[in-house]
Amino acid sequence: MVSHRKSLISTGLILFLTCLPLTLKAQENNQPPTGFSALFNGENLDGWYGQRNTNPYGLAELSAEEREKQLAADQVDMRQHWRVEDGAIVNDGQGVFLSTDNDYRDYELWIDYKTVAKADSGIYLKSCPQVQIWDYTEAGGKWNIGADKGSGGLWNNSAGSAGKDPLQLADKPFGEWNRLRIKQVGQRTSIWLNDKLVVDNALMENGHWKKGHPLPVAGPIWLQTHGGEISWRNIFIREIPTAEATEYLVSRDVTEFEPVFNGVDLTGWSGPTDQYEVVDSAVRCKPKSGGTIYTDQEYKNFVVRFEFQLPPGGNNGLAIRYPGKGDTAYVGMCELQVLDNTADGFSKLDPRQYHGSAYGKAAAHRGYLRPTGEWNFQEVTVDGSTIKVELNGSLILDTDLADINEFMADSSHPGKDRTSGYFGFAGHNSPVSFRDIQIKVLED
Repeated sequence: MVSHRKSLISTGLILFLTCLPLTLKAQENNQPPTGFSALFNGENLDGWYGQRNTNPYGLAELSAEEREKQLAADQVDMRQHWRVEDGAIVNDGQGVFLSTDNDYRDYELWIDYKTVAKADSGIYLKSCPQVQIWDYTEAGGKWNIGADKGSGGLWNNSAGSAGKDPLQLADKPFGEWNRLRIKQVGQRTSIWLNDKLVVDNALMENGHWKKGHPLPVAGPIWLQTHGGEISWRNIFIREIPTAEATEYLVSRDVTEFEPVFNGVDLTGWSGPTDQYEVVDSAVRCKPKSGGTIYTDQEYKNFVVRFEFQLPPGGNNGLAIRYPGKGDTAYVGMCELQVLDNTADGFSKLDPRQYHGSAYGKAAAHRGYLRPTGEWNFQEVTVDGSTIKVELNGSLILDTDLADINEFMADSSHPGKDRTSGYFGFAGHNSPVSFRDIQIKVLED
């Protein structure tokens, strides 16, 4: 975690190594279970500060002086509307939100709340709205916008998308405490309300602050105030280590994926396989070697998922619908970049050259790679002319190549409209490693 007072949009991360069962029950009296930390000490608001409901991207652009002035004003407001009473944080329904001092990337959050009739509140994750909390009764007057389905949904997701509405009504009657458990890796979010699953590994959207962008890679947790008294207690957090984060992302869909790499040798692959080696169950481009190796099987529409590890300055690529010879960036549908975005030598590239981008065609969002040397998890969906790239749980590319007619350096891309081809790796003289490579064929 990183102090939010120092960095409003931070990429910092501390990963704890404790991996706990999902059935763990939170303790009471603001005492955290093993492996969790308490965000609220039950006595005062240490570790929290007042935060007006404002765009965090704009906050990050303020000068230090402007930010401190705004922060000071928000603390005055916070003291007027937030208090600690009988081991709970209580808000009167007015004023600024309450924010954690620290930012969090991948985590599991426990939090209890109690509210009143006609209240409308929520929890912002990574400073983005929101896990919805509201009056689920007809008397609350909001059945026309979905309140009849209950609390716990990702209210700011687009209509009809996964997670927008809770999977089941799980609210307790007013006056009783409700318990939320939230697990978030990248944008992938699961929510349990009173031990009932209400959001199942859905992508939380950033439509309120920055539509079309992933959530920030890390950010604070905000408790919303929205017109009705609400109380909070037993607020615990556990930061999720890399291996567990990847397991969570894989668990979203385990059906119909078939391994295309056996972890021992390159049986089933063609091309310059002598330029690659298998080390610790991963295929790796040899140093100062390269070329495109590819599966013996062709694919039309498919999902491929894998883990990859970048060395400093690492450079490789995914060959998508590759014809079997030539430069896949041009003669294939595309090359999806696999690149160490942080390397000094890559600081002045065209945006369409960074990790996850369709090389020379469409730029991916940056900042979502794990630290260089760690294993990343990526899932790519190729369906018709569309490509989606999800990196460590964040959607960094969602594009339709059929709509693209401007290319880097005005280069020709004759393979852009290919409808089938091989999947492979386009090595560029650096030892980038890939493992657990699996493909699911989609229906035409």
